[in-house]
Amino acid sequence: MADWNDLRVFAALARAGSLSAAARELGVDHATVGRRVAALERALALRLIDRLPRRAPLTPHGVAVAAALAPMEGAAISVERLARLARAPAASVRVSAPPALAAYVIAPRLAAFGRAHPDVTIALAGASGAAALDRGEADVAVRMGKPEETGLVVKRIGRARFALYAAPEVARAPRDAWRFIGFDAALDHVTSQRWLKTLAGKHELAFRASDLFSQAQAARAGLGVVVLPRFVGDGDPGLVEIVNVAPPPPTQDFWLLVYPDVRRAPATRAVTTFLAETIARACPPPGRGASSRA
Repeated sequence: MADWNDLRVFAALARAGSLSAAARELGVDHATVGRRVAALERALALRLIDRLPRRAPLTPHGVAVAAALAPMEGAAISVERLARLARAPAASVRVSAPPALAAYVIAPRLAAFGRAHPDVTIALAGASGAAALDRGEADVAVRMGKPEETGLVVKRIGRARFALYAAPEVARAPRDAWRFIGFDAALDHVTSQRWLKTLAGKHELAFRASDLFSQAQAARAGLGVVVLPRFVGDGDPGLVEIVNVAPPPPTQDFWLLVYPDVRRAPATRAVTTFLAETIARACPPPGRGASSRA
């Protein structure tokens, strides 16, 4: 029988494509990966990789073994996830959400959640990137845009609606005098940024920032017009909405993600219900009549 540790190392090599990349992923040295793979080849009496100077492509037998390992590795990851839950405080749930949603929608309701669930603690992280649930970076995640991962419980729980805002004196100025505030160039693909660039046309953005907080502050100071989610802009006393803008502003959906085994824990159920209901109130999803429970 093949040793599971040898199989685990080979699965990492199959993903990474080289001994050194697999070693970095596993936190071991290059020689350990080579030794484990060689031991697996001896146990199976099969050559699994071609040993080239900079990479280790799989042989046809290696491809077949890697495919057979995929469900086993998924099961092992589930076991590790259950172990993390068992070691963690019984009622501690880590939540990842976009920074503005975390600050403006979720955080203000945490006190009410605490009164209703005094034995449950939420650790909230406002994260611009997508937290990797399979690597234990969070227990529950809220994201903009439908996720592509498999094996997760995924539910649309809200819709962000965007609008154009500015300080009152800027909003009164002619449109051809507007200056524009937006994200860094690395985020030009973001839905709201694409709409802003359509409005700006050939004009360069007067100010760029990686976060909405800085953009809103610049707009309050009179630097220019900014695209914000309504749950941010509508409640800001220093900004007014600029209406009748063409093309009309975009929308983007919020999705709740959690692994089925994590979702079954009572504390997680309480947190996912809280998130779904809180976000649905602030950012109603289309067809609001559906249940908001995750």
